[in-house]
Parts: sequence; C-alpha cells; structure tokens
Amino acid sequence: MAFTAKDVQALRERTGCGMMDCKKALNEAEGDMEKAVEILREKGLAAQTKKAGRIAAEGMVYAFSDPSAKVGVVIEVNAETDFVAKNDKFTSFVEKCAHTVAEQNPASVEDLMNVKLSGSGNTVEEELRELILVIGENMKIRRFVRYEGDVVTYIHGGGRIGVMVRFETSPEMAAKAEFAEYGKDIAMQIAAATPTYVGKADVPAEEVAKEKEILTQQAINEGKPANIAEKMVMGRINKFYKEICLVEQPFIKDGDISVAKHTENVAKALGGSIEIKEFVRFEKGEGLEKREENFAEEIAKQLAK
Repeated sequence: MAFTAKDVQALRERTGCGMMDCKKALNEAEGDMEKAVEILREKGLAAQTKKAGRIAAEGMVYAFSDPSAKVGVVIEVNAETDFVAKNDKFTSFVEKCAHTVAEQNPASVEDLMNVKLSGSGNTVEEELRELILVIGENMKIRRFVRYEGDVVTYIHGGGRIGVMVRFETSPEMAAKAEFAEYGKDIAMQIAAATPTYVGKADVPAEEVAKEKEILTQQAINEGKPANIAEKMVMGRINKFYKEICLVEQPFIKDGDISVAKHTENVAKALGGSIEIKEFVRFEKGEGLEKREENFAEEIAKQLAK
C-alpha cells in the first residue's frame, strides 16, 4: 500500500519521530499507519500513542449534572469557526440540547434531532436549522452521553474539554460537599491525564497482549536476553497501566498516592464507600480535521469577489 507526504506528516504528529524514521516505518509497514506506529514503538522511537487523531474542528463541548434528578450529560456540537463558540445564541442552543438529552433520554443523535428542544415548541432539528440561517455557518450535533446516578461533570478551557464521571456511593454520600470536591478533582484528573479505562480489569486482553508484544520487542532490540526481557516487560506493563487506567494513575494533587488510594482515603474520611464506575471525556473536534486552505488562495478569492 503506497503512502504520501501527508501520511508521513500525520505519523510525525502522532509519534513525535523524525521524518526519515517515519518514512522508513511507513515503507516497512507498506503504508499501514497503525503498523508504522508499532514499528516506531518497537524501536523505542515513539511513546504510547492515542488514536484520537488531530484536534481541529470548532464548536464546543458542554457538560452538566443535576444532583436532584441524578442525571448528567456531556455533549459536543461542532461549527466551522471558533467565533461561533462565543456566540450567545450558539452556547444557549448547546446548553438546551444537553438539558433535552437529560429530560428526554434520546437513544441517538438522530433521535435527539426529532424531539422538542427544552423550553421550545420546535424540534431540535428545526431550531438547529434556524440557528444555521441566523449565524450563517454550518453546525452539527456530533455526539452525547447521558449517565444516571451519582454523577459529576467538569468543563475545561471554555468548552474545549468536557468530562463526566459516574460513581457508586453509600447512601447520602453524594450530597456531601467533600464528595463534590473529590468528584471535581477526579474529573479534572481525567481532563488532564486522559485515561482510557477506569481500572486494569477494563483493559481488553488483546490490548494488553499487544502491548506486551511491543515491549518485548523493544527489550530484545535493546539487546536484552529473553529472561531479562520478560522481567523488563512486567515492569513496563505496570507503567502502561498507569498511563491508561484512571485508578492506577498518580493523583494530580498528590503524586505520592494513586487515584485508587485517594478514593479510599476520601471514602474512609467521609464514613462510607466510593467506587468510580465509568467516565467519558470529550475533547472538541478530536478525530476530526479542519478544512485547510492556502492563505494566498483565500486572499485571491476575497479580492476576486
């Protein structure tokens, strides 16, 4: 499979490796991007990488929770430019969409488009169509997640990142101010440290096996004997878990303890139990690519009008 200069650039952005190393890896992988990443990692040239892709689309992520109704929502709505995210009509629409999801529990974005927008007599689709006409930009509701239970939400960077976490707690725990502070800290941890899973048990066996395979090849490439390589892999796999599992990560406010230990300490201090059940982290535009135009061509287009 052939590859292009754009593929080389994309691999450089994902791995931080040099151009020649990326070209060689793509050539060896016959143009397969994921295989090329593995090759670079096996050679010790690239760190653990995520598959999110470039962060480029505009719009905003919004999250909110209603403790009385025990429900929370995180939603992403995309637009063409970052100016729209500062528009009051746009932000109001996004917030109303989130409340609509909380109140009506649609199963998908398509279902959401067909229900009445919270506080309006029109459907979400009708309101979105009207908003597009008023603002003059294309917009799209991309995704949402809704949780029920003891939920905490957090928005970072004015809508760049939205996090929602669901906990399982002993009775009345979620009503305590100390729990609210703890929940916000956990949500901030997710925003900053970008874990993929809650704990080790959530990591698919095939993902662990693949990581062990890569780490083993790394050790062999470093010239280590098989028995030493095996021991090195066991140590490095623990580091792998600390990178991708929330409860294994060092707690952001006290790096000497893990998130699991901090959770245990808070639960003990409050006289109850706390378990992190699930979380979702949306980053505006992750996996999408912004339309790019040559600046000179853009100026030429403007002058031609």
